[in-house]
Amino acid sequence: MSEITRLLEDYTNGNRAVLDELLPVVYNELRRLAHSYLSREREGITLQTTALVHEAYIKLIEQHSVDFSNRSQFFALSAQAMRRILLDSARARVAEKRGSGGKVSLEDTPEASFEINKQLIDLDLALKELAKFDADQARIVELRYFGGLTIEETAEVMGFSPATVKREWTIARAWLFDKLR
Repeated sequence: MSEITRLLEDYTNGNRAVLDELLPVVYNELRRLAHSYLSREREGITLQTTALVHEAYIKLIEQHSVDFSNRSQFFALSAQAMRRILLDSARARVAEKRGSGGKVSLEDTPEASFEINKQLIDLDLALKELAKFDADQARIVELRYFGGLTIEETAEVMGFSPATVKREWTIARAWLFDKLR
């Protein structure tokens, strides 16, 4: 059992004191995950890697009904939290771009930033649509794309074989590509 899994089990069993031990152990991996997300955002993002890590970590530890069974599940839930934070941020920026009653000149709002935010929202909507008819494929996309998990890590979290994850990942990506085109 890895140190992370042991700490997560202790936390799930009610030992809140292990949070002081957990953050230093998972911090670098969470920063890598956050950096991966933010690098896709390009311009217009106001969150920095450290802030995204801290927001996601706080969201995770504030949940009382989550049982972390292992390292992969923790990072999958971390990825999901980061995705939600970035999506909320993108929605706010798109709403701001559309205006809240005040006049905005076109020079004040970079179009590229608006388009990137819109693409993230479009991807979220497409994932929700995919989840309606194949929740497993949507979850695999979330874990692989947003979570940065490998095929093997995704298989462990999902309880599938790596071959199944690879096949479903390929199908889901093709569906999303067609949907977003």
